[in-house]
Amino acid sequence: MPEPVSPRFQVDRRRFLEVGAAGVVGAALPFSQARLARAAEAARAKSVLIVMLSGGPSQLDMWDPKPEAPSEIRGEFSPIGTSVPGIHIGEHMPRLASQMDRWSILRSMAHVEHNHLLATHVALTGRPTPIPRGGSDLDRVESRNDFPNLASALDFLRPRNDGIPTGVSLPNYFIEGPLTWPGQYSGFLGPRHDPWQINQDPNDEKFRVDSLSLQPGVTSPRLHTRQQMLEQLNRGVESEVLRGHPRIASFGEQQEVAFSLLTSAKVAEAFQIQRESDESRERYGRNKFGQSMLLARRLVEAGVPIVQAAMGIVQTWDTHVDNWGRLKNTLLPQLDMGLAALMDDLHATGRIEDTLVIVMGEFGRTPRISTLPGEKIPGRDHWASAYSGLFAGAGVRGGQVIGQTDAIAAYPLSRSWSPADVCTTIFDALGVAEDAVVVDPLGRPNHLLNGEVIAPLYSGRDA
Repeated sequence: MPEPVSPRFQVDRRRFLEVGAAGVVGAALPFSQARLARAAEAARAKSVLIVMLSGGPSQLDMWDPKPEAPSEIRGEFSPIGTSVPGIHIGEHMPRLASQMDRWSILRSMAHVEHNHLLATHVALTGRPTPIPRGGSDLDRVESRNDFPNLASALDFLRPRNDGIPTGVSLPNYFIEGPLTWPGQYSGFLGPRHDPWQINQDPNDEKFRVDSLSLQPGVTSPRLHTRQQMLEQLNRGVESEVLRGHPRIASFGEQQEVAFSLLTSAKVAEAFQIQRESDESRERYGRNKFGQSMLLARRLVEAGVPIVQAAMGIVQTWDTHVDNWGRLKNTLLPQLDMGLAALMDDLHATGRIEDTLVIVMGEFGRTPRISTLPGEKIPGRDHWASAYSGLFAGAGVRGGQVIGQTDAIAAYPLSRSWSPADVCTTIFDALGVAEDAVVVDPLGRPNHLLNGEVIAPLYSGRDA
């Protein structure tokens, strides 16, 4: 469970300001709101879908094959051609190969964190995760002192009152034993801005989001009456100590969000995946990955700005053992089928024009094949020095490769792009002002756009 918010870190909303071009904290709020509105009008995307392949997918076996490398590097797969001459990808993604004119492959992503917990925080916030003095990387579990993730920061800047959550994450929360991986929620912004988390399998016949369903006999008017009664009770709390207590404040905020969601027909209908035809569900694949892609598409259609498909439990793509068997038999066929169906539908409806789709992990895999002690089947280990991601939609030019790695996909030969650049590209696509700032619990202003927009995605010219 996330730790409670310390009263020391209760930061009033007025302290988090969007500032003007001079970057001075405390600039006039109306001016900030005006800048935010102008930036939003220029947005490329209405929604962003982040397909997070937790554990670290292998760049060599998927998006950056090296067929001329020695056998201890290139692995067991061969590359296949795609719909774009000169672009090759791993052989077990034939559907995506046929759609390569819709995708950009970014092959020169890189950062310095080779550990899952630290790398996940970097990937979802664009920020490093400091380790306490004398501690280890395992001390960096999720904390209310963390930097807010993408959806949380956007929700703070653009709070909604239409019953549509700013962020939804599904179908997994990254938890490994007692460790909750950082970067998944709103950190110091508080529970009000947490993304809505779905921890259910959309492929399950009993899939149903109970929190969006009214109990029998409870109609919308009755729900509104109950909300009014609850507000009266809350106002009746006389104790200033209790009223200002962070747990009570957080509970009240979550009540507001819950009532808003319950009265939102769009969101409730989006989760009714059973309304999809059998043919549609089969196209995506009757498995957790495929149905999560289908549910993500429905949430985008409902108007959710940021949907994170957290694909797999914490180490699904962490192929230290049996890398090629797991990729060939399960992971790649499901990814190939689900993503291809998603892209077909987004293109058929025209939603691809204002939906940015990103497929990535927190890092990649080592070029050199290895076998763990006590294991017989080889795999690849963690590698953040060079890895790949897929980008499509919302103005991204398809049919191109951005960046180049060396002969064994170990290091970029061209300009590298960091998670901060990816996060900045997402904020920019959504129309967040370039000088948007949040202030952390120590009073320090932090620019949300702390990297560079990955311009070659749009220009077609590699940097």
